[in-house]
Amino acid sequence: MCGIVAYLGERAAAPVILNGLKRLEYRGYDSAGLAVLDRESIVVKKSKGKIASLEELIQDNYPGGNIGIGHTRWATHGRPSDANAHPHLDCEGYFAVAHNGIIENYLQLREWLIKKGHKFTSETDTEVIPHLLEHFYTGDLVATVQKALQHLEGSYSLVVLCKDHPEMIVAARKNSSLVIGLGRGENFVVSDVPAILEYTKNAIILDNGEIAVVRRDQVEVTNFAGEPVDKQPIEIQWDPIQAEKEGYEHFMLKEIHEQPKALKDTLYPRLEKKGTLFNLEGITISPEEVKKLEKIVIVGCGTAYHAGLVGKYVIEKLLRIPVEVDIASEFRYRNPILKENDLVIAISQSGETADTLAALNEAKSRGLRVLAITNVVGSSISRYADDLFYTWAGPEIAVASTKAYLTQLLALYIITIQFAQIRGTMSAEEAAELIEELKRLPELVQQIFAEEEKFKQLAEICSDASSVFFIGRGLDYPVALEGSLKLKEISYIHAEAYAAGELKHGTIALIEEGTPIIALVTQKEIMDKTLSNVKEVNARGARVIGVTLEGSEDVEKTVDQVIYLPVTSQILTPILTVVPLQLIAYYTAVSRGCDVDKPRNLAKSVTVE
Repeated sequence: MCGIVAYLGERAAAPVILNGLKRLEYRGYDSAGLAVLDRESIVVKKSKGKIASLEELIQDNYPGGNIGIGHTRWATHGRPSDANAHPHLDCEGYFAVAHNGIIENYLQLREWLIKKGHKFTSETDTEVIPHLLEHFYTGDLVATVQKALQHLEGSYSLVVLCKDHPEMIVAARKNSSLVIGLGRGENFVVSDVPAILEYTKNAIILDNGEIAVVRRDQVEVTNFAGEPVDKQPIEIQWDPIQAEKEGYEHFMLKEIHEQPKALKDTLYPRLEKKGTLFNLEGITISPEEVKKLEKIVIVGCGTAYHAGLVGKYVIEKLLRIPVEVDIASEFRYRNPILKENDLVIAISQSGETADTLAALNEAKSRGLRVLAITNVVGSSISRYADDLFYTWAGPEIAVASTKAYLTQLLALYIITIQFAQIRGTMSAEEAAELIEELKRLPELVQQIFAEEEKFKQLAEICSDASSVFFIGRGLDYPVALEGSLKLKEISYIHAEAYAAGELKHGTIALIEEGTPIIALVTQKEIMDKTLSNVKEVNARGARVIGVTLEGSEDVEKTVDQVIYLPVTSQILTPILTVVPLQLIAYYTAVSRGCDVDKPRNLAKSVTVE
């Protein structure tokens, strides 16, 4: 979602800010802007549309100055427009503010400020912040920010630039990520680490309820009450080269091809040289607590939710305890029945997903233990959870998640194998056999890429369709959901996924001559059932693409086109099955001329409810 980049140092601020904003484009946005303190005035440039539009507006007339703030906005309050783009100013141009999140009481504050004589120029909730600063300003910028924050309700990360204080930027965070990049004679404030990888790998992660006063050579952090907070810098392990396309046409294609490496990076450091238990240093739940578990609840959004659905099948089969999977945005509001010996697993690529954070906090407020699976070191979810599993997938820039999803699945397999041995539902011999299959997965995924030309051809079947349906049973069903999501989010084709047996309960009425159906048929014990459903859509004129394992000739006889996958343990097939679906979605979007990495209306990190 919205991106923040602020800079102060020896360099010209505007080019640094624009460069940082470009590295946050994957988050999704509809307008961009910057504010630079140029001598004695704040110069604001902002534009609806992409950063290229902002650069065209500025052309070679960049604002001077070595301190400034920038923003990419994903509209929540007010349509995308020049006026609604950030940063926003107060009436006199003393303060510039860029903000991520939502100010829930902005209408009341806006009405109150208008009565006090303030004039607003946008429809946004954010604009109340600079006007509050103007109202309370006494000359002490930090005290003024503290006073203004007392009146804000909602979630925010924000940066403040003040004309009277050319030596500092003030930043504050509540329920929305904010990172301070530490340089030499220069510092940065950003909403996500890719914006600073070119300049520094040293950072301070702000926590909820903290304010940072950032100068060129110093950073001071306090809580909202002004009490000092000791913050230790961390080193960001991501390689900045990983955030470049490296010759690929799109980040999404690059990240699909990085999946074998991502699987290795997540698995191999956790393998012990002897035995079948993993080294899970971030998971401190004791064997006694694992044995007492009565239920596991998995929460996530979108792709992470689909990973949780696969996890349900795997955990219930291998661990033999019940699993509930919740869309994180629904978890709090259904008043779930939770008990002392339940475990909540929260899954989020970014670690900043607002709904997943809210679900995590709900679980913790009820006294439950929370295990987080995330890809971003130092993210909110990673800090607030009791136990932690990092998926070392590296930076994922494309909005559509690929390698993060595969490593989330791998994380769930690893955790399940560990817990199953502790609870005695899996022998060491069974675990060793499955671990050997896990080790083969990177190579097997790599083999799938040899069929890439075929996936391009199959994408042509989908590219002209008005609807595409995905079907599967058992472990194939949640993978069908993920395949459907990938296609719809980047190609804008209507796509739906169904448990194959449900087609005849209404959906089959939508099947017309030539309708593409992608049927996942990898589960041997229910293969005949799925093929019966395939025949039902064949009889209605559908064009069926089957995805199955090598050696399943009965599938080829039943479908129009077949994709064969390398053979692995049946329970591990979701890690292979999804790869051709990712590539078909990608090549379909390319064929239709879509903006693959930045699909319309979507954001990478969804930091609002």
